[in-house]
Amino acid sequence: MQYMCLIYSAEGSGPQPGTPEFGPFMKGYQDFTAEMRDSGKLVAGDALQPIATATTVTVADGKTITTDGPFAETKEQLGGYYLLECENLDEAIAQAAKIPTATYGRIEVRPIIVWDD
Repeated sequence: MQYMCLIYSAEGSGPQPGTPEFGPFMKGYQDFTAEMRDSGKLVAGDALQPIATATTVTVADGKTITTDGPFAETKEQLGGYYLLECENLDEAIAQAAKIPTATYGRIEVRPIIVWDD
């Protein structure tokens, strides 16, 4: 079964570029990605650009309306994701706990519905 691990944190939390802690933090991501790839669990995963680059789209009365930034009114923002193939939710949670941002933010784990063609 596939599980989406959504990575949330407040921008600026956790190690920042240019600090001594940033290198080991990013190495943690590289190691996690390699572990998931090598184990065959990694389906996909990427980081997102900062929230200042986001555009929210809605359609009202047939008109497309765009708003700068994310819709969510929260300090924690979606920063990236991993899509993992795991046996069950317990395994997905165990893998999500290894994602470095789990220490500075939250990882939301959700099962994916795979629609048959």
